[in-house]
Amino acid sequence: MSRLTHVTSGRYSPPAARRELVADSADGARLHVEVHGDEGAPAVVLAHGWTCSTAFWAAQVRDLAATHRVIAYDQRGHGRSPAARVHSTTALADDLVAVLGATLAPGERAVVAGHSMGGMTIMAAAGRPEFAEHAAAALLCSTGSSRLVAEAQVLPVRAGRARTRVTGAVLGSRAPLGPVTPVARKILKYATMGPGSAPDKVEACARIVHACPTGVRHAWSKVLAGLDLDAEVARLAVPTAVIGGTADRLTPIVHARGLAAALPNCVGLTELTGMGHMTPVEAPEAVTRAVRELTELYLHTTEKEKTP
Repeated sequence: MSRLTHVTSGRYSPPAARRELVADSADGARLHVEVHGDEGAPAVVLAHGWTCSTAFWAAQVRDLAATHRVIAYDQRGHGRSPAARVHSTTALADDLVAVLGATLAPGERAVVAGHSMGGMTIMAAAGRPEFAEHAAAALLCSTGSSRLVAEAQVLPVRAGRARTRVTGAVLGSRAPLGPVTPVARKILKYATMGPGSAPDKVEACARIVHACPTGVRHAWSKVLAGLDLDAEVARLAVPTAVIGGTADRLTPIVHARGLAAALPNCVGLTELTGMGHMTPVEAPEAVTRAVRELTELYLHTTEKEKTP
């Protein structure tokens, strides 16, 4: 039971994909990709965060697939994408452009949304010509570009070197998470979700996070601990919206505000009162609405401009 990788009923149970494929990244990493919705519909690409999988986007996929072509993929080592030797922001960018190339026609554009490490993936890819070719707009959810460990508030103590050191040790622990128990749910809720998160949302997140292999979790924690994508944020020129939870302990709201101020084309900052780090699960309607608004404002406009 502890290896159940996602819930199997309810809103947060991932729907079956219309089709599945494998995208080959630059270093040979093979990425599991799912496509939902009609092939001719406006495209949305979803990149999940650290320790998650495509299942994390279940609510968005369910709501968007009726009117959009929703493309979701497992980051290397997560979900059904095999572990790889390389863990870096360059690899994240390579993987995203590989997915874009495998699922979109030349010149076809999509709204690209990323949560946590998925948002960092978008930032890392911002300067790539392949990203410029395919991204009409972007959504950054619960993410940051640098100082992740120093700013994290997982430990309820004053900011400083001691908190940073201990936080880094906790987030980078090699200890297995073990089965999903009542205690495990409480710990995950405290660290990653708002205090008002309903039990079904906590259960959905716990199943996904606990399914991430320990070695993969640790390898990516080292990348996140040294993250510095501040220069890449300045290259993210497409219209970009930012969402953050005011009760986020992993990437506190200061990150969302900083991104909104630094982005060259920020089109909105949404602060979700009382929400934690897992915004696509905690506030699914708000995240889905943000994606819809971006497609209406930027993707549909782009497609109309191509029409003779």
